Amino acid sequence: MEILRMDGIGKSFGGGPVLENVAWDLRSGEVHILAGENGAGKTTLIKILAGVHTQYAGEIRLEGRTVKFRSPHDAARQGISAIHQDTSLVLSMNVVDNIFLGREILSRAPGMDFGAQRRKARELLGRLGLDIALSEPLGDFPVSVRQRVEIAKALVYEARIIIMDEPTSALNETETAKLFEIIRSLRDRGCAIVFISHRLDEIYQVADRITVLRDGRNVGTAAAVDLPPDRLVAWMVGREIDQQFPTRQPGRGKPLFKVRDFSLPDAAGLKTWAVEGVSFDLHEGEIVGFAGLQGSGKSELFHGLFGAFGPVGRGRVELGGTVFVPRSPAESIRRGLALMTNDRKGSGLVSGLSVTRNISLASLPAFSPGGWIRESMENAAAERDVRAFDIRVRSIDQEVGTLSGGNQQKVVFAKWLETRPKVLLLDEPTIGVDVGAKHEIYRLMNRWTSEGKGILLITSELPELLAMSDRIMVMHRGRILSAIDRADATQERVVRAALGKEANA
Repeated sequence: MEILRMDGIGKSFGGGPVLENVAWDLRSGEVHILAGENGAGKTTLIKILAGVHTQYAGEIRLEGRTVKFRSPHDAARQGISAIHQDTSLVLSMNVVDNIFLGREILSRAPGMDFGAQRRKARELLGRLGLDIALSEPLGDFPVSVRQRVEIAKALVYEARIIIMDEPTSALNETETAKLFEIIRSLRDRGCAIVFISHRLDEIYQVADRITVLRDGRNVGTAAAVDLPPDRLVAWMVGREIDQQFPTRQPGRGKPLFKVRDFSLPDAAGLKTWAVEGVSFDLHEGEIVGFAGLQGSGKSELFHGLFGAFGPVGRGRVELGGTVFVPRSPAESIRRGLALMTNDRKGSGLVSGLSVTRNISLASLPAFSPGGWIRESMENAAAERDVRAFDIRVRSIDQEVGTLSGGNQQKVVFAKWLETRPKVLLLDEPTIGVDVGAKHEIYRLMNRWTSEGKGILLITSELPELLAMSDRIMVMHRGRILSAIDRADATQERVVRAALGKEANA
């Protein structure tokens, strides 16, 4: 049964159209995927539906009646809740207060009914398979728990429509599987789920129907069973992509980066070492992948080698044949290291600054001869990188926080390439990036290695890891448990090693 219809939806920012005459419908008890490249208009469309954007062209009909939401609170009161990429949680507040923030249960006497809130919170979280201490600060819990608390918030209003924008971007495979169980359970209870994802395997695990947007227009809607992946990709990018991963010719030039017995103390003091006794080599033209479960130490290793924790690491590191002591990010950048983190909003970009200023941020000395920033040099670099990375912007002066997630990711790439690195440490470089942009990133990685650069790669997408890595180091509890050559690497072998079930041969 149709629960929602949007007709003739249009929206512009700064005079540039983002959505044009979009028509789309949603049915009760279905998971409806919104797919498309970064900048296609998906997030803008769901923000209109969720009451974030209140000025737009067109009409929304909810259960047959025309509606126009004045705010997210207004949309939530009418049964529409959204879980955006940027969550609305307050990590310093406890679990119960987060669930009922702005929708508190009041007692007969003036004040809140704390007992009723705790009982309702326990019931909602129980429906989501979660049994946690309700009085603890939400920031003490992992991302997967916080996400279920977000869903519980949506259920407080007995939401009939729940919007999820890239909900698995920070989840591992086990956590993603649990989320999909919850989505199916909500669907079976009659909820309509709007789901945005760039991961094709995820789309086909949960989708009932798929709608594709491209350049702000509706390309088409089809049942998932009637839309095979190759046609879905063609709808998204407007062309056929012959192969998901470009052919890679493994390169192995001179030793570029040597790490011997490298260890890092655990920052939280939970154990002696976050990384212990790690050794590996990276050669010119090579991509070495790092795999492991959450908490295996791979991201901590990258940060430690970049000097993000200061001079606390032990062991020996050589870069370009000379000893290198990771002391600080500034020194690492000068020596030719670049670290692209897995958190572009928290540590990759400054959202309030322009595209230009973000691109130059890690290499300011190059744009500041004599100690003064030369805007003409900055602007020239930004224009060049916007073209090279196909970053969709209205202007290089646009605030980077107003770009789509994928275009923000491209700005992060541009920022680090401006430092002219010898070694790139890439932690989830394709997170939140559409299939067309992913393909271009893979081609760029191959180009960089063909120029003699070396890449260390972390990715939670196993097909990506296997296709792009020349060798794979599998970490378990802070150690490299297994080193697997490209020819011998399989998903099963990587997963077994990540679980601690395979020793290095």
